[in-house]
Amino acid sequence: MTAGLWTHWVLPGIWITVQLTVYSAALATVVAFAVGTARTHRSRTVRFLAGLYTEIFRGTSALVLMFWLFFVMPSLFGWALVPMWAAVLALGLSYGAYGAEVVRGALNSVAPAQREAGIALNFTPWQRLRLIMLPQAVPEMIPPFSNLLVELLKGTALVSLLGVADVSFAAYLVRLATQESAQIYSVTLVIYFVLAFLLTRGMRTLERKTKAGIGITTTAGGAR
Repeated sequence: MTAGLWTHWVLPGIWITVQLTVYSAALATVVAFAVGTARTHRSRTVRFLAGLYTEIFRGTSALVLMFWLFFVMPSLFGWALVPMWAAVLALGLSYGAYGAEVVRGALNSVAPAQREAGIALNFTPWQRLRLIMLPQAVPEMIPPFSNLLVELLKGTALVSLLGVADVSFAAYLVRLATQESAQIYSVTLVIYFVLAFLLTRGMRTLERKTKAGIGITTTAGGAR
């Protein structure tokens, strides 16, 4: 692989992949907390609607949703999305549905006595969530969130089918130009591995900090 091809296609492709991961993860996080919290709401209607969302988006293909947003939505609603944002929306909504189940499970794992203490202190539902539930639940969410984040990173490769110039699309272009499949795809595998490694290390650091914030100490391997 020549240096010129690397500079022209692959390095910008890495940056596009990073942007896709960050934007999609941000949307997925918002969706996960909103829907996951709604799944624990005392209203049966709210729980039903949140559960319906998670079932729909966990049961559909992110790739097909991406195509639907890009090709079908303009003809139905007149809203045209550029490929980048169609991809971000599809990935964020899909992985947010998986993250919502992580949030729901973590909130439900908080001891009932903690909720009762908040009620006894006359806290509002929002205060109980913000001051009691989330500080204890968030550290438990981070390991599964870390797994979802790595899956999201790998899922960004789907955007190459829309012509978005991510690292996978860049690898395809370099292969066409050089006819050297082994080298470029080996390098691409290494790129994804390095990005995933950095993400997991960052999430482990975040996990240790959040646990330390509530008085739980962990070793480097994650044990208490």
